[in-house]
Amino acid sequence: MNADIPPPEFDAFDQLATMVAIARSDGHCLLANSTLENAVAVSRRALLRGNVLDWFIDPLPMRETLLALQRNEVTSGRFEAQLKRAPLGSSEPLLVRVSASQMDTGDWVLLEIVEIEQQTRQDREERALGLAQANKELLRNLAHEIKNPLGGIRGAAQLLERELDRPQLVEYTQVIIGEADRLQSLVNRLLTPHRLPSYLLTNIHEILVRVKGVVQAEFPQVAIQPDFDTSLPEFDADPEQLTQAILNIVRNAAQALAGTTASPTIRLTTRVARYVTLARKRYRLALAVAIADNGPGIPEALRDKIFYPLVSGREGGSGLGLTLAQSFIQQHHGSIEVESKPGRTCFTIRLPITNGQKNES
Repeated sequence: MNADIPPPEFDAFDQLATMVAIARSDGHCLLANSTLENAVAVSRRALLRGNVLDWFIDPLPMRETLLALQRNEVTSGRFEAQLKRAPLGSSEPLLVRVSASQMDTGDWVLLEIVEIEQQTRQDREERALGLAQANKELLRNLAHEIKNPLGGIRGAAQLLERELDRPQLVEYTQVIIGEADRLQSLVNRLLTPHRLPSYLLTNIHEILVRVKGVVQAEFPQVAIQPDFDTSLPEFDADPEQLTQAILNIVRNAAQALAGTTASPTIRLTTRVARYVTLARKRYRLALAVAIADNGPGIPEALRDKIFYPLVSGREGGSGLGLTLAQSFIQQHHGSIEVESKPGRTCFTIRLPITNGQKNES
């Protein structure tokens, strides 16, 4: 057996949620697991052709650790570093903690790479899931409490209208009826997320093209650029719910861009993700959809609350678009995250690629 080819039992590293690699003491990569491949958005073949020193913004800590291991000065080393990654909605490097340990085989070094924000993100996702469930129950109860008296108000206004002979007073009843209808529409939207998905074999690119057409017609001044990975397979999903979720996000982006930048642009990106954890379950395959715009960004005061119901950064907004989007994505066992700063806002949706909604862990 080739001394530089890890034995088959190391294939089990692909089941780990942690980024793992094996390298020689000179840095030549011998093995990289799928979690690392997915995190840096670089193919495993390309990683195996390269040197681990090239993975980091500053390779010095890695170089010094490898040299210390090679000289048997230490048996392991730990340091923090910035890991390069190819852009999927964001080209920001990953802040990671690297553990390097000597292995019994030759001059091999085992690298374990953990994103420092990973645990924070998982905690944030769990809190968001719990909060979303609490919000849904609250909104459902509130909507039901409003619905019945609202119908009574509208009916009474209609009866009153028939008894009035002064046009000015009739106009007042029309205002009551119009506002009651508006509130009824709002209540119906509050109850919408409680419909369970109807799963069909779905092509994510058909949904994105459909959304692009709708938003482009409404906002012709905004350029919408697709960047699709056409190798993505079809998967089980509710196409209407996903269309509504993505439409809400893209339309929000277009509204935020209106009149704020000389070249308003929205970029729709799709990529495959492997061995990802979503809603506490491990999936072999997932798809990632990034919706990025070059607008002014989300105000800092709203960034932690944008998925809350009835919270809007736009005058006249209902504050339900992103709440509904989050609900629909979570019903598909997926996740939605946002990164925002002036000049760039990116929503990233991750959805498991499954058949019959079975966990492929």
